[in-house]
Amino acid sequence: MDKQIFAIIEIGSNNTKTHIYEDEKVIYENNTTIEFKKNYQIENKINENDLNKLFIIIKKALEYTSDIHIYGCSIFRNIKIEELNDINSKLKSQFNVEIEVVSQENEAHYTALGCYGNIDYDGNICVFIGGGGSIELIFVNNGKVIEKKYYNFGVVDVTKKFDSLKNDIPTCTFDEIYNHINELIGNLDIKADILILAGGDHLYWYNSAGYELAENTLYNCENQKYMITKEMSDKYDKDALVTSLDRIRQNSDNPLWFDGSRAMKVITNLISHKIDAKYIIPTKINMEDGLKDTIFKSQN
Repeated sequence: MDKQIFAIIEIGSNNTKTHIYEDEKVIYENNTTIEFKKNYQIENKINENDLNKLFIIIKKALEYTSDIHIYGCSIFRNIKIEELNDINSKLKSQFNVEIEVVSQENEAHYTALGCYGNIDYDGNICVFIGGGGSIELIFVNNGKVIEKKYYNFGVVDVTKKFDSLKNDIPTCTFDEIYNHINELIGNLDIKADILILAGGDHLYWYNSAGYELAENTLYNCENQKYMITKEMSDKYDKDALVTSLDRIRQNSDNPLWFDGSRAMKVITNLISHKIDAKYIIPTKINMEDGLKDTIFKSQN
């Protein structure tokens, strides 16, 4: 039987992620910062240069396969249907692909499934799915979803309000941002022992910043090898606002990615406290991890 090669491209408000699979094994992955939401807020339309960056990503995927599945998340849920149709017309004529807009519910479903679908843990788990324009919380117990929370803000919104978060050393404080996000989140009555960080490459932050991670001893999972305690999280997250961001950028191959990194750390810190999480599991699990099995099975 011939091997099946297919690509999944997930377009977020701030980052566009590509995964190419040979059968169910990843043979190529990439995360490119394209500031769709930020530039849309300025121009009230999708920026042409941002589209050109997307075209480059599609061209790269075409080097591996013509079976490309493109999913538009937060920002593409908010644009006018006429604009989406125009973009898809260009993609169809140039690359024979189109963007499928994914609802917030489906984005959360597939991402969360990629986190809890193959783990064994007796207790409440909260899957945090964070992006540039939205946040989802999926609470799971023994493989069953027991609660869902959706929020229509993300790191782009927080960073826009506290613009100095992008500076080497910000002028705003951890508590200022924490209190602002606390108002946006409101009450969270449901609790969970574990907070899994998904929806982006959360490991990229810890590795670039040089923060030590512990081995995940709670359960075995290839995509969830590391964890930190709530105490470690508090130390690291507060340190993020007083340490040099320029130094951290120098340790990476995508410096622009870090514009939203501090906002993300405050958001996840607040969530961990609201749900009384004892452990935080940083991952790079995305919607693709839940989608790939669906695509693979549908074509076999």
